[in-house]
Amino acid sequence: MTIKILRLGHRLGRDDRISTHCGLVARALGVDSIIYSGDKDGKMVESVNDVTKRFGGPFKASYESKWKDVIRNYKKKKYSIVHLTVYGLPIQKQIGKIRKHKNILLIVGSEKVPWEAYEYADYNISVSSQPHSEIASLAVFLHDYFKGKELEKKFRKASIRIEPQIKGKKIIEKVSKNLKSPDLVEK
Repeated sequence: MTIKILRLGHRLGRDDRISTHCGLVARALGVDSIIYSGDKDGKMVESVNDVTKRFGGPFKASYESKWKDVIRNYKKKKYSIVHLTVYGLPIQKQIGKIRKHKNILLIVGSEKVPWEAYEYADYNISVSSQPHSEIASLAVFLHDYFKGKELEKKFRKASIRIEPQIKGKKIIEKVSKNLKSPDLVEK
């Protein structure tokens, strides 16, 4: 099973933080990759990939200028196209059907989403049918899709791990004396 995200219409200077957080939420909650479209922002893509490098993966952020081509290519690969939109059908009534698909391309918009995105989608899905954050929609969708199991995900090749605490912060880092035998060190 594979879930990939297509973030539509990223705007430099306006969507930097929101688009970055879409990538961070996607990675943390079990998605394989995010593809950004709109304005090219190498710094944002690098930032998300850097988190994966430090906290583990697998996850990859990339950029594609032609979002319609991305959707067409994934349709050819037999991915189900799911568009998160306030105007869609309620998630709670559609999630069972969506879970039956092995591979999903999840569309997350920013600016006004072009009408073609609604037409290309196999499912237009709403979380609450009320205006809210695309990050919230993404998190709710993934949590519902994975039935909460994404919260137990283990990340490979992490150089930093957070140790849960009642109070305070505990960070475990790998300090490599040689590449073959990293040691864990508390900070």
